Parts: sequence; structure tokens; C-alpha cells
Amino acid sequence: MTTSLSTRRAKGRAARTRGTGRTTGAGGGHGAKRAGRHLHGGRITYAVLIIFTIGSLFPLVWTAIAASRNNTRLAQTPPPFWFGGNLFKNLQFAWTDANIGAALLNTTIVAGSIAAGTVVFSTLAGFAFAKLRFRFKNLLLLLVIGTMMVPPQLSVVPLYMLIAELSWTDQLQSVILPTLVSAFGVFFMRQYLIEALPTELIEAARVDGASSWRVVWHVVFPAARPAMAVLGMLTFVMAWNDFFWPIIALTQNGSPTVQVALTGLGRGFIPDQSVIMAGALLGTLPLLIAFVLFGKHIVGGIMQGAVKG
Repeated sequence: MTTSLSTRRAKGRAARTRGTGRTTGAGGGHGAKRAGRHLHGGRITYAVLIIFTIGSLFPLVWTAIAASRNNTRLAQTPPPFWFGGNLFKNLQFAWTDANIGAALLNTTIVAGSIAAGTVVFSTLAGFAFAKLRFRFKNLLLLLVIGTMMVPPQLSVVPLYMLIAELSWTDQLQSVILPTLVSAFGVFFMRQYLIEALPTELIEAARVDGASSWRVVWHVVFPAARPAMAVLGMLTFVMAWNDFFWPIIALTQNGSPTVQVALTGLGRGFIPDQSVIMAGALLGTLPLLIAFVLFGKHIVGGIMQGAVKG
């Protein structure tokens, strides 16, 4: 009697355990289904997103509207809020008058070289400051960060004297070489690699006999790829829109970038604002095309670096 009672109790506990397991498994399945579902925002979320989207696109749309009108219509009140019939005429005039084609090629070379140099050199320096051990590392890092506090206007005179001494005035290397690496890029890559690159990975590569350059190529660069994509995008846009130093080092008749070439548009006693807007639209289109083509890869790189595990 006692044995059968004990057996029934054991069977009861086993049944309860199986039932609990089935319940837990079912709950886990529902949890997995819930985790796989898409999250949907409410009406307020969509309204805020629509407002911010309209606010972000309005300057570009207004530039296109102004480029499709004439100077007389732009001077009237209220200003036009829809497209006119002079868009292609103004675009063609701006293209030929400021030689936008050559300026776009020069700007692509300058912005691409600066972005590539900044990404490579900043990643190497960021890796050194993040994972390597050497004397005066913290002091050198403070000096690098300290250069961010120096206004760029203070370096214009000595930099221009150096460029003139090297006979690089009005040549693209005068704009490319001084900005091949940035303190912000070094600090940005250092902060990213501290968390994204495990020290054990580097030590394992060293144990396998990898040299320093092989570690950088096969370990550091793959781990830093998301941050490199973001830094390259930001640097390319900043170099494309840069005006201060190119207007000093380059001329409109030599090898101008887009921003320098646009300063020659709309000349006259009364500047033609519609032609200026047409030139600005031509200078913006390559960036828009680049974002349309590579935006998915850039966002994918950002998400790859943001999601852990």
C-alpha cells in the first residue's frame, strides 16, 4: 500500500513536471512569435515623422522651385510655391557658365580621397590608441583631441604659405593633403574599437603567427567596418560641402570644386538667384544619388555595429 502510494505520487509529480514543461514551451513559442512580429507606431508617431520629413525636404524642394523660376518672380511677394517652366534652361546655363561638369569631377576626387584617407588613417590610429601599449599614449591622445579645440582659421596663413612654397596653389592636392586625417575620426574610431574589438581576438591572431599588418587587415578592419562606413559617409559629405579652405587654395579658372565654382554664378549688378539655385541643385544631386544607391548599405553597417550578439 505504501509502495503504490509512493508510485502514484511520483507519477503525479512527473505529470506536473511534463505539464509545466509543455506550458513553458508553449509560452516560449508565443514569446518567439511576439519577438518576431513587427512593431507598429501610433498615429502620433506617424504624424511627427511626417512633419519632420516635410521639414527636412522643404529646403531641397524650395531650391528646385526657385531654380525653375526667373529672378523677377523670385523677388515678388508672396514667393512661388510651385514649379515654373525655366528649370532645364537655368540648369543648362549654370552647367555651362560655371563649368559644373569639371567642378563635379574635381569635387568627387577631393571628397573621395579625403574620405578614404580619413577612414584608413583614423582606423589605424584609433586601433593604436584603443588596443596597443606604448609610451605617452594618453598624452598623445590628449594632444590629438586638443587639436579639435583650435579654430581652423588660425592655421590658414601658415598653411597657405606652405602650399605656396610647394607650388601647389590652385591644385587639388592643396585641398586633399591637409585634411587626410582628422582628430574627430581618430577619437571616433578609438571609442568604437574599445568596445567592438575584443583583445582576445588580437591575442589569438598573434598566437597564430599573424604580423601586425595582417592583424589590422583580417581582424581590425572587419570589426571596424560599420564605424568606417559611418565615418566615411560623414567625411565625404563634409568634404563635398567644404567652402572655407577651397576658396582660398583654389580659383574659379583653375581646378575649382563645386562650392568654389558656384561663387561665379549669377554675376552682375543684380545676382540671378534662379541661376544660383540651379547651380546649387546641380551640386546637391550627386549626394542625393549616392544616398539612394548606398543608403541601405550605410544603414545596414550602422545597425550591424549597434546590434550585439
